Amino acid sequence: MPLSAPAPLLEATGVRKVHGEGATRLEVLKRIDLRVDPGDLVMVMGPSGSGKTTLLNCLAGLDDIDGGRVLVDGDDIHAMSDARRTSHRAAHMGFVFQGFNLIPVLSAEENVELPLLILGKSPRVARARAVELLDRVELADRARHRPPELSGGEQQRVALARALVAEPAILWADEPTGNLDTETAGTVLDLLGDVHADGQTLVVVTHDEAIGWSGTRLVQLIDGRVVYDGSPDDVLPASAVASRPVGSPNLRLVAS
Repeated sequence: MPLSAPAPLLEATGVRKVHGEGATRLEVLKRIDLRVDPGDLVMVMGPSGSGKTTLLNCLAGLDDIDGGRVLVDGDDIHAMSDARRTSHRAAHMGFVFQGFNLIPVLSAEENVELPLLILGKSPRVARARAVELLDRVELADRARHRPPELSGGEQQRVALARALVAEPAILWADEPTGNLDTETAGTVLDLLGDVHADGQTLVVVTHDEAIGWSGTRLVQLIDGRVVYDGSPDDVLPASAVASRPVGSPNLRLVAS
């Protein structure tokens, strides 16, 4: 008897998002269909204004939608109350943003343990898990430092540890290297590759083609529509392959 395909972790059908009314009305997302399976490493790529961040926010339940449906672990997140959706997001999702979004008055370990405390875990359990994650992102020696005392790369690694601390089903990353120099960005990409290799499902939004081509699956968005969804190898120009420097940051090199 053949094995059945795994149930999707996320399934979006006909998702629409509209901004404004009347003459200023703009349909930002135009009936998006998207499926994310457990273990996927999905890169959402497109030019500025294509709707990438709006798509992430709608799929994660951070923004409301104007049509369609989004199922996460089988639950229709946009049919939930705001309070239940927030709880569902805290239990099932982790987030890494371009701007880090750390609380400046808290130390690195306090920032990382906060999601667990919100979920009702004991301070002892939350602190132990925070220490474990900071060690994983190679910041154990910076655990007591506050964000203003950390470099941009260190802050993003703290943000990654915070996103992983509750063992989310899906990790969202919105331009995670956008504020980082090339070398520091490579370190963050390597860490993302490591967590994907361990089985973490990731959806990464980026405008950077080099990053977009480095996943196991590429979703290209233009003017609020998905114009491509498949292997990046099928759209990667031969010239880009030839010019890719040996040892350059590439998630597939880490995650394969």
